[in-house]
Amino acid sequence: MFLKSIKKNLISFRKLHINAIMDKLKIKKTLIVTLLFIFSLGNAIAQQFAQIKLGYRNVELMEKEGFLFKDLNKNGKIDGYEDWRLPVEDRISDLIQRMTLEEKIGFMLISTTRLAGDFSFEQGAPKAEISKGFNEKDLVQEMNMFTRKPLPYPMMMAAGTTKGITELHLRHLILRANTSTKIMAEWSNNLQELCENSRLGIPAIVASNPRNHITVDASIGLSQGTTVFSKWPGELGLAAMRDLPLTREFAEIARQEWAAVGLRKGYQYMADLATEPRWQRNEGTFGEDADLAADMIREVVLGFQGEKLGLGSVALTTKHFPGGGPQVAGHDPHFVWGQDQHYPGNMFEYHLKPFQAAIDAGTSSIMPYYAKPIGTEYEEVAFAYNKAIIKDLLRDKMGFQGIVNSDTGPIEMMPWGVEELSIHQRYQRALESGVDLFSGTADPTLLLETVKNGLVSEARIDESIARLLKEKFLLGLFEDPFVDVAAAERIVGNADFQAKGDLAMRKSIVLLRNDNQTLPMAPKTKVYFESYYDNGRTDNPITVIQPTANHWALDFVGSKEEADLVILWLTPTFTSLFNSTDQPLSLKLSDCKIDVNHVNSITSTKPTVVLINYTSPWIIEEIYNENVKTVLATFGTSSDAILDIMTGKFSPTGKMPLTTPLSTQAVLENQSDVPGYLKPSGYALFKFGEGLSFD
Repeated sequence: MFLKSIKKNLISFRKLHINAIMDKLKIKKTLIVTLLFIFSLGNAIAQQFAQIKLGYRNVELMEKEGFLFKDLNKNGKIDGYEDWRLPVEDRISDLIQRMTLEEKIGFMLISTTRLAGDFSFEQGAPKAEISKGFNEKDLVQEMNMFTRKPLPYPMMMAAGTTKGITELHLRHLILRANTSTKIMAEWSNNLQELCENSRLGIPAIVASNPRNHITVDASIGLSQGTTVFSKWPGELGLAAMRDLPLTREFAEIARQEWAAVGLRKGYQYMADLATEPRWQRNEGTFGEDADLAADMIREVVLGFQGEKLGLGSVALTTKHFPGGGPQVAGHDPHFVWGQDQHYPGNMFEYHLKPFQAAIDAGTSSIMPYYAKPIGTEYEEVAFAYNKAIIKDLLRDKMGFQGIVNSDTGPIEMMPWGVEELSIHQRYQRALESGVDLFSGTADPTLLLETVKNGLVSEARIDESIARLLKEKFLLGLFEDPFVDVAAAERIVGNADFQAKGDLAMRKSIVLLRNDNQTLPMAPKTKVYFESYYDNGRTDNPITVIQPTANHWALDFVGSKEEADLVILWLTPTFTSLFNSTDQPLSLKLSDCKIDVNHVNSITSTKPTVVLINYTSPWIIEEIYNENVKTVLATFGTSSDAILDIMTGKFSPTGKMPLTTPLSTQAVLENQSDVPGYLKPSGYALFKFGEGLSFD
């Protein structure tokens, strides 16, 4: 305030001549020096700001003290939250006072947003071409998609876009559509223009699940799978590289691509540990080791966000606190039969390490999981309702001061441990525990009633609004939420970015066995390369790979009979997470869409290199016999990367990010919270950290 006062009064000094002041006031020499110092200080203050770039469509620009500002609330003056020179805390305080309760409540919801032609979550919807326009249809469901039972209250999964912005005051949205760079960027600009035209001109922030990885289960809510963005190995593959600088580079590249199309919030990455081999979400983790996962999480947070959130950052939501790996029998807490999380090995603290790394790196948001802990010191209620987990542990003990973002639907669909509470009481309990942002619903009605009925104070709401606004102000969205469509098309998926992704694919491949020194392959070898992947979309899971551009001096043939060597690339798959049942989960290849008789018929008749794509730690005892001398692990890669490894153009360097069990019995006896490398002798077939080279 002192500096602001000086600056305000210095204008008059600049209009006077110092000598005239001396003559009139008989100022002594020491006072002249003081006055000159103040004059110099005023110039420094005036120069501490540089005009910031402003992006706008319809609002007026206003000039104040030589700078330009956006008149977001259209009142003909520059208010505190519109003044980009002010400290963020001052801007937040000013804006909170201007927001109505209805605007605040809408601000606390994050839900799916749909483009024109985008029918995410809509059963039996017609196929349509996605465009840059808005989907103006509300999507309301009366059945719980996970429990398959009626909901206690119809749930609006997505609101018509214009209604959502102008009537429901939604400003946090999740983009599910997988479409072109141009459409995403143009749609983003249309959305921000709609927000700009609202009463206060508050911009939206658009989030997404991962978009840069080659994944098997690309279900909505998990990963977008293959997109227009640069393509990299899955998260397990990034961990298998053991290359932290390249991991940081990946995140910095992905950040540029995301920001270019207007995606400024990532529902990523998973700090969960793959300690329960049957858990169906191991594919999205960085493996079983807490220290490796902590290193990986630190690099991706710093790569996406920078040392602190700024104009080019993408804010991350680290999930799923306090670690979703140790599920009972591997069942996921999206479902009533998977709601329990346990720690038979007493390793609760071990699972916190990657989250502490995310907090220390400055992650903007943390998402608690649906599960409820059993057999611990903590109350047996879902983590979103667990005050001891969120407030006492996450905030007070671990020091997290950012946004707590619930997973999708714990209020309406997965209220494990608090089922007897009404919807209003569930909101009350979650807010008292520390949740700031509720994911899943686009309808603010019940949360608004919770506050109006006195169950939660507006002061508590303001605490969450302050955290949510801080993220937007730091990202610069109030100054310029718009993107350059042409620049986005140059940036997203460009050749230089993809070259780095290609390098990562090669570094992620792990050579596990090479008993007869089959690899690297000799030139002119006759090779039959078969990919076996039953994705449920074709009748034939077999694809014969015969590259049109042969960079490897190999002779690719069309049948195993013609071959000197067979490359057999297996991609086992669980049933997709969201099609799960309460039946026991099995990691045996024959239970995971692999025809083991087909595999064994090949390996028994031809020298065969077996590659297995690990999205879970598969049990391969049905095919792993004396005929299988050469084994490699992949984690989402390309056939070109595989051939570079197998011909020695790129020497294998990858290391296993998780332990693969020897047998089904070993899995049944395992302790869900204990990493594989600490499990008893006799558990492992391929160990964590295992990996050969050609050297």
